[in-house]
Amino acid sequence: MPSAFEVLKERGFVSQVTNEEAVARAFDEGPVTCYIGFDPTGKSLHIGNLVQIMMLAHVQRGGHRPIALVGGGTAMIPDPSGKDALRPQLTTGAIDQNITRIKKQLSSYLDFDGGRALMVNNADWLRRLNYITFLREIGEHFSVNRMLTAEAYKTRMETGLTFLEFNYQILQAYDFLMLFREYGCTMQFGGDDQWGNIVAGVDLIRRKEREAAQAVTTPLLTLSDGKKMGKTAEGAVWLDPGMTSPYDFYQFWINVDDRDVEGLLGHFTFLPMDQVRELGGLKGEKIRHAKSVLAFEATKTTHGEEAAVQAERGARNVFGGAQAGGEDVPTVEIGRGRLEAGINVVDLFVEAELGRSKSEVRRLIEQGGASVNGERVAAIDRMLGTGDLDEEGVLLLRAGKKRFQRVKTG
Repeated sequence: MPSAFEVLKERGFVSQVTNEEAVARAFDEGPVTCYIGFDPTGKSLHIGNLVQIMMLAHVQRGGHRPIALVGGGTAMIPDPSGKDALRPQLTTGAIDQNITRIKKQLSSYLDFDGGRALMVNNADWLRRLNYITFLREIGEHFSVNRMLTAEAYKTRMETGLTFLEFNYQILQAYDFLMLFREYGCTMQFGGDDQWGNIVAGVDLIRRKEREAAQAVTTPLLTLSDGKKMGKTAEGAVWLDPGMTSPYDFYQFWINVDDRDVEGLLGHFTFLPMDQVRELGGLKGEKIRHAKSVLAFEATKTTHGEEAAVQAERGARNVFGGAQAGGEDVPTVEIGRGRLEAGINVVDLFVEAELGRSKSEVRRLIEQGGASVNGERVAAIDRMLGTGDLDEEGVLLLRAGKKRFQRVKTG
């Protein structure tokens, strides 16, 4: 059996390593306790977080202990990495609510039973820090000159780096030190954009504990069309089913570029690599099968097998020609009285979340990209009524080629 580190390398998770020989040896000798930090400033994690989540999942499957560190403390100190402006600050109450939701999402990937994986909140130590003591014990190990060479700080220096943000690297390094002391955590994972922050923690452990810690970062995943992983024209693809439905989650994977299929199968499924390479090598119409496998496996891991089956069935119904797509297609309900009185097509598309605004839906209609029950919508002032319902008493709205919403009356 290959080691967890060999699995990570084969699947394309590994970009930069502090000491590859030492990391490989640690995983061979094991078990290793490693961690990744997650930002709880949003109500949900998104597909962009999945590279790191899957990394932890593979490590756990290899017999090691992952720690998911949620930044209940660092979320109050904005991370300047990849930002060109100071992000809004949340209350502690809002951050703590987000953390509860995030643990539920992570539980789809990690087994927290019996301490096999840990979820730790850095608020436990950061919110109670004594500022003067912290500066004397930790701040003395950081060079301002060296910190300013970090790419994250360079970018924000152009628009105005605040002293609040300048503290972020020190606090993240302190997290690594605390996890090392409390849990024997010797390794941190993260994205390439976090390299400077992560190695600062490695250096802090060396200085304070006279011990070696390691860092492994993943490449920042960009798709063949140039888009950042997890970003679509409609916005981020969330892991919370209330923010991105399992059907839309499934559709995201179905619609990826053919050139990305093999890499995404390696990153976002647990399929053996022989099968990944076989599926990734399919050409022409056959690549559709590989995309279906990718979509099903990714949806099953995130939302469960039943949701994946329903999403797959709904996609087949819609694209196979079934008029209303069946109950497995995302459905919105409106009062029958509203339809009897007549409802503007633009308003209905917005209500069905097939457009973020009326102006967006109007552009969609003007460009010929909207239809109701298979009939193209020709005018933005079109009114829909009960006479537009199909024989099953529903409307099937389509925006573009691949976004559908079923509307029924209640």
